[in-house]
Order: sequence, then structure tokens, then C-alpha cells
Amino acid sequence: MQSVNAFLRRVPAWPIYIVSVAWFAWLFFQALTGAMGPDPVNALEHALGDVALQLMVVVLAITPARKYLGLNLIKYRRALGLAVFFFVAMHLGVWLFLDVQILSQIVQDILKRPYITVGMVSFVLMIPLAITSNNRSIRKLGPLKWRRLHQLSYVAAVLGAVHWIMLERGFQLEPLIYLGV
Repeated sequence: MQSVNAFLRRVPAWPIYIVSVAWFAWLFFQALTGAMGPDPVNALEHALGDVALQLMVVVLAITPARKYLGLNLIKYRRALGLAVFFFVAMHLGVWLFLDVQILSQIVQDILKRPYITVGMVSFVLMIPLAITSNNRSIRKLGPLKWRRLHQLSYVAAVLGAVHWIMLERGFQLEPLIYLGV
């Protein structure tokens, strides 16, 4: 594992930002060209939510991977966490601007549909995490307060999985697996 970690120390984290934007652009392109089926807006919305939740699992697995496997990916955690926020924001943006499009309907949906309420709470919890994902915030808050604040990522992840479970009709195993992880 030491040789893998030595190699990873030389690989910068910034390409994660480029890959995230390219991944979103690819999904958006697929929706525009009809490659996502008869309801491309819904398919895009779900694809972005899936990517966000998958990346969140990866981010939360970084510490256990270091502790139990000796694989040190800490260098990439911030970039991956910001990628999670980006995909969640795009997921929300597709719902707001391409799916619903009417402000009064958006507010009604948030209040009326519990799965949307849970998803919005998860998104709101992620905002301070994204804002404070920089060295200046760590210095200003102090490492202990910053770490405590970023423990909200666990709550946001659970709420994201619950959002998906509530969205599904009938018994679906995949969202339950994400909740379990």
C-alpha cells in the first residue's frame, strides 16, 4: 500500500473539479440528445442524484480506507466533497429550472412532499460544508470546530439516502444499500 500512497501523493486533486464538470456536461448532453429516454429531464435529475450519493459514499469511505486498508486518499476528500455538493446543486437546479419551473409550485412541493423536504434539508446542511471547505475557514474556525461542523456530512448523507428511499415506489434494494453504507 505504501507504493500506492507514494504514487497518489504525486497526483494532484484539481483534476477532480474538471472531471466533475465534464461528467455533468456529459449527462446534460445525453439529456439534450435524447440518449436518456423519453423523459430526459427526469432521467437527468435522477442521474445527478445518483452520482451525488455515490460520490458521498466515496467521500465518507476515505477515512475508513485509510484506517483499515492503509490507503491514504485524504488529499482528495475536499475536492470530492465539493464535487458532491456540485452534483447535488445541479440535481436541485434541474428540478427547479427544468422540471417544476414555477416558484409557487416549488414551495408547495417542498412543504407537501416529505421526500422533497428531506432532500432540501440535506442540501441546506451541505451549504455550510461547501462554504467552509477551504484552508481559511479551517484557520478561522479552528480544526476542532471545523471538524465538528463537517460531521454534518454524515447527516446529509443519511438524509440523501432517505430522500431516495422515500422517492421510490415499492421495495427497492439499491437505496436501502446506500442508507446502510
